[in-house]
Parts: sequence; C-alpha cells; structure tokens
Amino acid sequence: MAEQLNYPELTVTQLDLTEAHTSDAIKPDAIKKCTQVAEINSDEMDKAVPKIVLATLNAKYFHTSFGLRYLYANLKELKDYCEIKEFIIQTRAIDIVEQILASKPDIVGFGVYIWNIVETTDVVSLLKVIAPDIKIILGGPEVSYETEQQAIVANADYVLTGPADLSFYQLCKDIIDNTPPDKKIVHSKPVELNELASPYQYYTDEDLTHRLLYVEASRGCPFKCEFCLSSLDKTSVPFEIVIFLEQMEILYNRGARNFKFIDRTFNLNINTTMKIMQFFLDRMTNDLYLHFEVVPDHLPRKLKEVLAQFPEGSLQFEIGIQTFNTQVQKNISRKQNNAKSKDNLIWLKDHTHAHIHADLIFGLPGETFETFKDSFNQLYHCRPHEIQMGILKRLKGSPIIRHTEAFDLRFNPLPPFNILSTDRVSFTTMQRINRFARYWDMIGNSGRFKYALPHMLSDEPFDDFMAITEWIFNKTGQIHKINLKKLFELISQAVEALYPEKHEAVIEKIEQDYEAAKLKSLFSSLSLYAVPQAATTVKNKSLQRQQRHMS
Repeated sequence: MAEQLNYPELTVTQLDLTEAHTSDAIKPDAIKKCTQVAEINSDEMDKAVPKIVLATLNAKYFHTSFGLRYLYANLKELKDYCEIKEFIIQTRAIDIVEQILASKPDIVGFGVYIWNIVETTDVVSLLKVIAPDIKIILGGPEVSYETEQQAIVANADYVLTGPADLSFYQLCKDIIDNTPPDKKIVHSKPVELNELASPYQYYTDEDLTHRLLYVEASRGCPFKCEFCLSSLDKTSVPFEIVIFLEQMEILYNRGARNFKFIDRTFNLNINTTMKIMQFFLDRMTNDLYLHFEVVPDHLPRKLKEVLAQFPEGSLQFEIGIQTFNTQVQKNISRKQNNAKSKDNLIWLKDHTHAHIHADLIFGLPGETFETFKDSFNQLYHCRPHEIQMGILKRLKGSPIIRHTEAFDLRFNPLPPFNILSTDRVSFTTMQRINRFARYWDMIGNSGRFKYALPHMLSDEPFDDFMAITEWIFNKTGQIHKINLKKLFELISQAVEALYPEKHEAVIEKIEQDYEAAKLKSLFSSLSLYAVPQAATTVKNKSLQRQQRHMS
C-alpha cells in the first residue's frame, strides 16, 4: 500500500530531495539534512524508529481486515512507521511469524476473532519464544470479554478491550515514550464517530480489484438479541451521510465494485438507506455488487420501489430470521413480526433480483427439534435462495449465557464454542442437525441442484431432507470431501431408496443440473440407482436420450 512505509528514513530523504529539486536553487539546509540522514547507520536507524505491525488472520484471501485499516488510519504520526500484514488461517504459524519478523517490528498488534483465535494463539506463542522483546497487543471481540481466562492473553503484553480505533494509538505512543500502562488489560473508551479518521483510502488497488471491501454507514444495533454481541450496544449511530458517500465516491472512482456493508441493521433508518441505495443505483454497472444485512420486517413501499430497480447480480441481502417460534424469540429478547417478515421475504423473491440469504439458528434456549423443523419449513416456503443453518455459538460477552442453567446449555469448550446439547435437544440430535446443515450447504445452498431439489422435497421439506441426509451419511460416513460427481450419484440413489415414486422425475432434473455443472464425465456414466440391475436400464435410457439429441 502506497501509504504504508516500512522504512520512514527513506521517505525523509526522498521528501528533502524533492524539495531541493523543485526550487530554483538547491537549498543548503536541504543538502545538509539529506547528508545527515545518509550518514546514519541503518542498524542505528532501525533502533531509533519504532516499527509497528498490524496483523490478523483472515478466513480467506478474498476477505480484508476492516478493523486493521481503522487502527492504521488513526495512528496519527505513528502511521509512517506502521505496516499492515494480513494472512489466512491456512498458513502455517511459523511462516506467519517469519513474515512478521521480516519487518523488524517493536510492536505487533493482532486482531482476534472467533474464527482465528486458535491460529492466532499459535502465532503469538511462537512469536514470544523467538522474539520475546517485541510488545504484543491483542484486540478484537474474542479477547474483549472473559479476557484473563484465555490462553492467548498469557503470551501477550497488552490487551485492548472494546473499540480500539483510538486507544491503540495511545497505547503504542505510551510504549514508545516508556510510559506504558501498569496493567495488561486496557479498556478502550467509547468513541465518537466524528473523531475517527476514515480508513477507506487504505484499501489498496489489489484490494479493490480482487478482494471484498467492507464499509459501514453506521455502528451499533438497537435490538437486543442475546446470541449476538451487538445486543450490548445501546443504539445504532450513523456516520455523517454526506462524508460517507464522499468516501464511497472515491472508492468507486478508484474502481471499487464489491461493497459489503457491515451495518447490523442497514434498513433501520429508511431515509439514510434510500440515499445510499440511490447513490449506487445512479452508478450501476454490470459488475457492481452490494451486500447488506436487512431487518426482515421493515421494508416500506418507497424502499421497495428502489430495490426493484436493481438488476440481477447486484444485490445480496442477508436476512436474520433465526426462529419463527414466538416463545424462543421471547427467551432471547428478539422482536420480530413473523407475518410481515415472511411477506417481505416472498415479496423480495418475487419482485426483485436480490439474492436472498436467510439465517436460522439451531440450539437457542427453548428451541426443540420440532419447533426448529417448523421454522425451517416456514422459511423454505418463503423461497429464499439460501437458508443458512447456523448452530448457536457462545460468543464471549453475549447475554445468551444467562440461560445456561435454566436451559442446561452445554457449549463446546473449544472454538468455535458451539452448542452441544440443551435440556430440549440431546447431543445425538445436535449431531443430526449438524449433518443436516452440512448437506444442506452442499445440496440446498450451493445452487448446483436448483432443478432437482424442488422435486425431491414435499410440503414437509425438513423431514424429506433429513431422510436424505441420514441415508447419505449412513452410506458414506462422510460430511466433507464428497466430490461433485459422487454427490450427484448419492442424491439419485437416496431418492430411489426413500421416494421411489419421485425417482424418474428427479433423474430428469438431476440431468439438467449435471449438464449445468459442466463436469467432464458423461451423465450416462453415473451410478444413479442403488440397485445395480436398474442402473443398466437408466444408462441405456440416458444413452438413447443423448443419441436423440445428437441426431
């Protein structure tokens, strides 16, 4: 990134030379300053300049760290001595440490989240063994609560809890000035949004071209859903809309076309939402893509009119339903108009080109297998493109833990801290749902079986798909690493075994899906029947169809 300078002494030299060459005569003081810099030994300069590395481990390369860019943007005079280093969790810890040490940092700050806590713990442990003098600062939601009990904290020098946009700068400055705090855990004060320097200019050209850009028009959430850390917020606070749109204009003019809004309730303030949507609608291109988290029961007419104007492939809505059971909603302090939510989901599917990703959570206090099945069936009939079946996780600091005793909530002690059983759901049932969720991702959410899936399921889709899930698992013992060709075969065989009256119609639709997948092998080569004798018949029929198509 052009704004990040690993060797600030070179910048001083370059700036002074530029000043000299742009004047009519070379200034003696500029020459003197350049000479003084040039004479400084590089090792002495390394010791004189405090170097800071901001690091995190992303889930995938496609992701960018929005939080690190906020920290970098607000480092003031220390920004020239800071470098952002982003890794992915699949990279070996020792290789990450090597790359961090190559920058010769005095301070390393890590962003810690539920998805990278294990890998970051390994990196921090190695770093402290190899270079114990480096000051390690941790921050992020995963270390902001129950901080002292965490293994990663033992190897860190400092932990910043809460919003560290401004407190990271102050802590680095205190360390550099030899006036560090006397406590390891430093609690960040609340920040006013108008005090923050914008991070958007620190997205690189590489980011704009190949990675997802995170943006936020507001912070916080007014809702109190207890499974979510945003329930701790008092309200949602917007950034000044004119300034925000100016930043979006700059990104857009630089070539950015992939925007993911991290606002927890993007359509909360409709006037602001309308301005943002109109901004992008006025700049619509074939490659513009916008992702929003949307409150399902709040779509007024004027917003609908704008949404209907966006072309296919430009919008994705992540819509949290979580559960349709009113008692469970009450247990977790969730306010949701279920009837209006379902009406809006159907309206979005029928009247917009938006890709609809709807969320359910299994394992909430008070939820049973039957009530969750009912929520799934209701949501399926709203016809979203994806139903994301999440398993309840114990996010540190979230109020959900108040129900631990009353509902006998038993969470995995290891990341991702998923629910293992409740007073209503046994561990065995939880495992069945885990498998269901995995197969649903492969079959229902992947889009690879869009022709066959509706013919596989009835008005009771949960029961139908659970039967398919259990048939495939009993056949393979696998929920991962099933190649696509094999998956086509397994689905066909499962339908034949479970719903023989549907099989002939399903095979025709599976063939459409297979052709759309553009796999190299012929459809006729697939083993579509569980019974070997029948396989020959279907192969012959398939070959006859292909011959007719070719003639």
